[in-house]
Amino acid sequence: MSATVGAALAWWARNTPTAEALLFEDETLDYATVESWSSRVAQHLRAEGVREGDRVGLFAPNSVPWPVAALGVIKAGAVLVPLNSRFTAAELRKVLDDSGADVVVAADALTSVAEAAGTLGDHVGVVPFSAVDALRGGPASTFRVDRDQDEPIAVIFTSGSTGRSKGVVLTNRTLLSIVFEATLVEEGFHRGSSALLVLPLAFTPGLVWGLLMTTVLGGKLVIEKELTPSRAVRLIEQHRIEAVFGVPLVYQALASAPEFAEADLTSLRSAVVGGAAVSASLLQAWVAKDVALRQIYGMTEAGGIATSTPVREFREHPDSCGSGHIFTEVRVVRENGTPAPAGEQGELVIRGPGVTPGYWNSPEVNAEVFRDGWLHSGDLGVMDEDGRVRFVDRLKDLIITGGINVSPFELEQVVGAIDGVAECVVIAAPDPKFGETPAVIVHAEPGLTEAEVVEACSQVLADFKVPRYVVLSEEPLPRLPSGKISKTRIREQYADLTERYSKVR
Repeated sequence: MSATVGAALAWWARNTPTAEALLFEDETLDYATVESWSSRVAQHLRAEGVREGDRVGLFAPNSVPWPVAALGVIKAGAVLVPLNSRFTAAELRKVLDDSGADVVVAADALTSVAEAAGTLGDHVGVVPFSAVDALRGGPASTFRVDRDQDEPIAVIFTSGSTGRSKGVVLTNRTLLSIVFEATLVEEGFHRGSSALLVLPLAFTPGLVWGLLMTTVLGGKLVIEKELTPSRAVRLIEQHRIEAVFGVPLVYQALASAPEFAEADLTSLRSAVVGGAAVSASLLQAWVAKDVALRQIYGMTEAGGIATSTPVREFREHPDSCGSGHIFTEVRVVRENGTPAPAGEQGELVIRGPGVTPGYWNSPEVNAEVFRDGWLHSGDLGVMDEDGRVRFVDRLKDLIITGGINVSPFELEQVVGAIDGVAECVVIAAPDPKFGETPAVIVHAEPGLTEAEVVEACSQVLADFKVPRYVVLSEEPLPRLPSGKISKTRIREQYADLTERYSKVR
C-alpha cells in the first residue's frame, strides 16, 4: 500500500531532500537525513526480530532521536506505542502489558527504568538511543514495510486526566484522513507548512498534529524540549511559524513573555486551544496581536480535533467550538440517543474518517463507546440554533448538588477570570445535606482571599453553583505531560478536603 506515512516521507526525501524537516534546539534534520536515518532504524529493529504488527514502545522526552525512532518503528511495520517519559517502572509495565509491547526504544537516561519494568513481568528488550544515534551516519537509504491501510501504525494511550487510560488505535487511513481534512479547514496546514511544538511528542498533539502531520505534508516542525515562553515567541518570528496548538497554559505563557508585545506573529494561521477553560482576557491578548486564537473540541479518539471555531466567527462566538468539520460530524444527543434540541444539554457524539477504529484489545469498551456509527465521547455539550457546539463538561465530572447538575467547567471559567488567578480546578466535595457541593482549588497571586472568590462567583452564578469550599494553594496545580490539569491527582490530593478545610459559606 502506497498511501502511508512512510511513502510520504520517501517522496519528500526524493523530491525535496535538503528541505528542513525537523528542528530541535540548534540542530536541523533535512528530509534526506530523516528518510535515511529512520530507514536504518527500521532495518535495525527488523534485525532485532521486530515483525509486522509487533508493538514497540518509545520511552523518551522530546529530543532529536525521538521523531526518527518513531518513524523507524512505523517503517519497520511495527505498531508505535509512545510512552510518557515520566513513567515509573510500574506505570510503564502497565502500558506494556496493555499494549503487548515487548521491545522499548528508550533514552539512555531511561533505560534503567525500562529494564526495571522488565523485571515486573515478561522480558522487555531495550534499544537505547545510543544505538539509534549510531545509525545516523551512512549512505542514503530507503527502507519500509508498508502494511494495509487499516492496520494499526500506533496505539496512543490517553492521558487519563479523569481516570484509567485506554489505547487508541491509529491507522494510516485515519491519519491520512486527519491530514486531508486539516488541509481543507486549517490555513496553517498545507504543503510545506511550519509548526511549533512545545508539548511532548508522545501524545496526540505531538505525534499526530506535530510529527506525522508535518511528515505527510513535507513541512517543517520546530520541536522544543520544554515550554520556554520567551524562546517560543522568538521561534515563531524566526521560522515564520504558521501553526501552534496547545492548552490555555501554553498561550498564557507566551502572552506573558516580555517579547510578546513587540513580536511579529503575523505568520500564524492556525492557533487552536483546547483541554481547559479559556478566559476572555487570554483571547483578547491574542486578538491584540491580530491572531485568531480559536477553541477546539476534540479527543484522541477523534484524531485530536473534531471541530474548531471558524476564523470568521472567533470574535463573535469565542465560547463555541464550531459545528464540526467538512467530513466530521458532531452532534448533541439525549440519553436515549435522539438528537437534543438547540439549547438542551446532552452528550457530544462524533463520527468521521479521522475517528479511531477502536481501542486496543478492548471489545467491551468499544461496544460501549462506539454505537450506531458514532463515537460517544462522555462529554456534555450544547448546540445553538445555527449548529454551533459549546463544550459544557465531562459527564463524569458533573457535580450533583441537591439533585441539580453543576458544571465544574462553568465555575472554572468564572474563577479563572478573577484578577490574580493563575489556574483553578473545581471538584466535588461530599456534603451531608446536598450529597455533593462544589469545591474550588485556586493557585493565585498573594493577597487573594476566599471571600473575594465567593463574591466573584455570586455576582454571575446561581447560589447552588457558588463553591462552599475555597482552597488557596501556594503551589501550582498538578498537570499531565499534555499540559492539562490532572483532576485524578487533585482528587487524590484533596480526598479529605472536608476534614482539612472549613466551608466558606
